[in-house]
Amino acid sequence: MRLSLVISLALILMGCTTFTGDMDPPKVTVENVEALPTDGTPRFLITLNIVNPNKQALDIAGVSYSIDIMGKELVTGVTNQVPKIEPYSEQQVELEAGVRLFELVRLLAGLGMEPTDELEYQFEAKIDFHGWMPTQRVDETGVISLR
Repeated sequence: MRLSLVISLALILMGCTTFTGDMDPPKVTVENVEALPTDGTPRFLITLNIVNPNKQALDIAGVSYSIDIMGKELVTGVTNQVPKIEPYSEQQVELEAGVRLFELVRLLAGLGMEPTDELEYQFEAKIDFHGWMPTQRVDETGVISLR
């Protein structure tokens, strides 16, 4: 009895790994960031390009994301409105995000004290999927030239 329970458990665990074993993480890049018209707090439309390098569709349950500039987390947001991304294809996804005003003030104050021609940014996202695929994290860094 005990042996059959152990064998059954091992088979279940092996079966679970076949669901996600061949999955590569999606490749996510920031394509565009633009300001949205507003009457109050600034909002941005962020366009991401999500590439699915897998033979299975990506069924995304939701994305949470942030953009840091010069170490200040300025933009944050979440969405559950992401289309299914078919195998070996890419999809542009638009996200709306708000600005953290106090962090923006801190960034501007810091830039006033130490002017610079470049701003370092970091985009982070957590992508959750429907089904058995584990959460994926994306981290992209770069430099924005002010010239």
